[in-house]
Amino acid sequence: MSEDTFRSVEIERTSVGKYVVRNARGGSMSMGTGGQDASFTPVELLLAAIGGCTAIDVDHITSRRAEPTQFSVEVSGDKIRDEAGGNRMQNLKVEFTVTFPEGADGDMAREALPRSLQQSHDRLCTVSRTVELGTPVSIVEAAGSTED
Repeated sequence: MSEDTFRSVEIERTSVGKYVVRNARGGSMSMGTGGQDASFTPVELLLAAIGGCTAIDVDHITSRRAEPTQFSVEVSGDKIRDEAGGNRMQNLKVEFTVTFPEGADGDMAREALPRSLQQSHDRLCTVSRTVELGTPVSIVEAAGSTED
């Protein structure tokens, strides 16, 4: 892989069930098992990534025409456990509430909205495209990660 295509984050354990996620640019956020504090759970981060990716695509396309007066996204799904597929999410839904001002620019943005949602879903959003295509995930132990 080239430097242009490679992406990564590091996750550091701070205590049982609590972690800090860091990116290469110095950003960080807390992640945890849920219920104990305000940290995001991994499933919530997955939902945020799906919605955030699509929101960025749609925002870039529509805001060229008019600045939205409201722009919010709700991402939801059901976490299930079953013998056949193990723990997973199903019924994923990304729901946009977007309004634009009256006038010609707002009309152009409203007209572009359905197309931008479809473009994001069909080809632009790396996150939802990866989920839908079912990219394999490999889990490996780094060399030297255990002590004897």
